[in-house]
Amino acid sequence: MIREGGCLCGAVRFKAEGEPLNVRICHCRICQKAMGSPYFARAQFDQRALSVDGETARYASSDNIDRVFCKRCGTRLFAWRRNGTLAGVALATFDDRNAFAPTEHIWVSEKLAWVKLDDGLVQYPGTIPA
Repeated sequence: MIREGGCLCGAVRFKAEGEPLNVRICHCRICQKAMGSPYFARAQFDQRALSVDGETARYASSDNIDRVFCKRCGTRLFAWRRNGTLAGVALATFDDRNAFAPTEHIWVSEKLAWVKLDDGLVQYPGTIPA
């Protein structure tokens, strides 16, 4: 299956082929700052499953991750692994914003105090244990 999405202004469009490897909500401080919101809800795909059309910009938010956004409107689209393996796609940027539902929360040790997690999803204080 192919799912499509894009930015607010329409200058960037993407296609994601197949099913995501996982769908998570990340509460880490870096995601909070990068997204400008309490968390980053994303579907993780192999980078080879994604095609992107339009002009994007990147910001290295860590040694491992580039944040990819539309150069025109600033919509935050992806957390792109710099090693070429994985990309987290912001759930709300899919045309069908209900295409994927998260299955777990990560980095809840860094969540904002007023965020209540009563959705019954699995919660991890940090990253997923190996």
